[in-house]
Amino acid sequence: MIDTRLAPYGALGLRVALGLMFIAHAYLKLAIFTVPGFAGFLGQLGLPGFLAWPIILAELVGGLAILTGFYGRYVSLALLPILLGALAVHAPNGWLFTAPNGGWEYPAFLALTAFAHVLIGDGALALRSGPLPGLRQAALA
Repeated sequence: MIDTRLAPYGALGLRVALGLMFIAHAYLKLAIFTVPGFAGFLGQLGLPGFLAWPIILAELVGGLAILTGFYGRYVSLALLPILLGALAVHAPNGWLFTAPNGGWEYPAFLALTAFAHVLIGDGALALRSGPLPGLRQAALA
């Protein structure tokens, strides 16, 4: 059973936590790792270093959109490839994120959280939201 009275606030809590996480990770890459450092890390993974800026901007702008509820569920869907990429990078390191080079449990949790946001919607206090095309509201209730 879904508590339709409180569910929008649960979705708001999920949205705020996910948005802040994306913003924090963008800040981490900018201020701590630095853009050249993150580009070098991507190079070590066999990815082009020029992807550093697009990833950082996607996390920052996407995090702000999710946080404010500006088409946040669509943004979570668009950011899922970044989270799944992080999951693939960390999967060989073991389960716990405290493992050397970080494990896979935190990226997996974030990917599932983003997917839940896509399915649930933006919830209360969203600036601009909308249903996913092809899904009827009755099917989600």
